[in-house]
Amino acid sequence: ARGSKFQSSPIGFNFFIFSLRVASNFLMTGPKAYLTYAKSVQVGTHNGIEECKHQFAWDRWNCPDSETHPKGLRRATRETSFVHAISAAGVMYTLSRNCSLGDLENCGCDVSNNGKTGGRGWLWGGCSDNLEFGEKISKQYVDAQETGQDSRAAVNLHNNAAGRQAVKATTKRVCRCHGMSESCSLQTCWTQLSDFREIGNYLKIKYTQAQKLDTDKRRVRAGNSADSRGAIVDAFGGVAQTELIYLEDSPDYCKRNASVGLHGTEGRECLQHGAGLTQWERRSCRRLCHECGLRVEERRAEVVSSCNCKFHWCCRVNCEDCSQVIVKHVCAKREAGDGYAVWRRYRGPK
Repeated sequence: ARGSKFQSSPIGFNFFIFSLRVASNFLMTGPKAYLTYAKSVQVGTHNGIEECKHQFAWDRWNCPDSETHPKGLRRATRETSFVHAISAAGVMYTLSRNCSLGDLENCGCDVSNNGKTGGRGWLWGGCSDNLEFGEKISKQYVDAQETGQDSRAAVNLHNNAAGRQAVKATTKRVCRCHGMSESCSLQTCWTQLSDFREIGNYLKIKYTQAQKLDTDKRRVRAGNSADSRGAIVDAFGGVAQTELIYLEDSPDYCKRNASVGLHGTEGRECLQHGAGLTQWERRSCRRLCHECGLRVEERRAEVVSSCNCKFHWCCRVNCEDCSQVIVKHVCAKREAGDGYAVWRRYRGPK
């Protein structure tokens, strides 16, 4: 398998519970609409964390649940900047899409530009995804968590906004032709959200380009700062809203550190061979194992599963047992006798 197996992350549930607690703060929405928004927030955050796990599946830091839990988000590293951005993007994306589909009460397509000339030979029309609505409600729900006046809260708000900017930056214009025999002499166009994977790819690039704030020069401190949030925002006001920022250097993700929830790379699977692998995936064994002082261990597993099943009237199914050897490569400690293969046998699903 080329990706990691996604599991439900606790952060989605935490956002959902948080949303229910602060319902009274949003006077503009009635109880029915509020609960509908909260569900979209929950789904959007979950989708954001799922995308995080995909984007970092073959990195030393692989978006573990311990790092997406609120305790893990207390740090302001390059990695947590991505978590905040992709989560905010997921919420905005889901709200915008659900609104345009008519799944939310009193909300629909963005038709504010319909009928206006967009360019030579085309007009705005159709059903544009409602980005303005998604951004507005995302701000109310996601940004409301940052109640502090310190630098970390300001950085988190900046990265939340960068995630929402990523949604807007990756939208595409979709057009339909009009004219005699579909000559396309005139087009009607609307704005459509890209696939969420494109937003994840966009933010992964922003992650590699993330800027660390010079806290000494700018006199901005992480933690409980006496400075007002406004002063802190002024300190990094020159950073573009589309860029991710962070305060703290990342820990050594090669090594296990249970006190901060880091699992290290020992036991992690890496990829060596296979059709269609990206260069990043092909180099995963070097990155996860060799550069972390570990060796690559080949493990073979014989999987036995049902096959060649035949239905006999009436009413039974006879199957044969077929075996297949699955080869995996994992990072292991360096020791004498490197290179041996570990065999194990288990029965696959019927």
